[in-house]
Amino acid sequence: MKKRIFALLLPLMMLFTFTACTDNGQASNGSTTNNTSQQNSSTEKNDSSDTSDPTNPENITPNDSVNTDTENESKILVAFFSRADENYGVGYIEKGNTHIIADMIAEEIGADSFEIVRVTPYPEEYDACTDEAQQEKNANARPELTAEIENFGDYDTVFLGYPNWWGDMPMPVYTFLESYDFSGKTVIPFCTHAGSGLSGTVNTLKSKLNGATVLDGLAIAGTTAQNDQDNAKTAVLEWLGELDI
Repeated sequence: MKKRIFALLLPLMMLFTFTACTDNGQASNGSTTNNTSQQNSSTEKNDSSDTSDPTNPENITPNDSVNTDTENESKILVAFFSRADENYGVGYIEKGNTHIIADMIAEEIGADSFEIVRVTPYPEEYDACTDEAQQEKNANARPELTAEIENFGDYDTVFLGYPNWWGDMPMPVYTFLESYDFSGKTVIPFCTHAGSGLSGTVNTLKSKLNGATVLDGLAIAGTTAQNDQDNAKTAVLEWLGELDI
């Protein structure tokens, strides 16, 4: 009798054991899935943190439509003609009067510099130089220059320096002006002189440089530029301050 009862209960016991194992397996699998999900979530957070750029808090991706400060900066050029050797009022000099002022301007504003140089140098002696320059002016000559600016179009502002010769710019400066397109540029003249200041050179530039904006210029005596550079620099700094460059 006992054997018969045991035989009847055995299938029920096996069924209960199988069901219990199956539930435990499902719970185990669910726990494993949750742990894996938490680990994946943690890994994604760590990966996101690792790929962020500490120098770019917004994690902006650079592209062509984003302008940097460097791209927005205005490029400035200081172009000048100057002559050393024997000059009026200062004797023989190693560095021209206008060259001195040009260097002051370029250094103060961090601009590029370009010296306008005639292929055939003027004579060293003052009288011989003035004779040749006078003939050149009377002929409205355009003397050849030693170099040109390949990236002139990159500059937005051009400081233009020259000595005042007979109330005008030296002829090499005219060669320079006619070699480039000044449309849309701001031109700021400065000159050294022996008493005549800028004369009519500003108006000449305005009439010659169509499409350019020509501002008022600075005139400094050649003797001041050469022999009193502290006062010359003070004048340059005050002028630049007024221009707000």
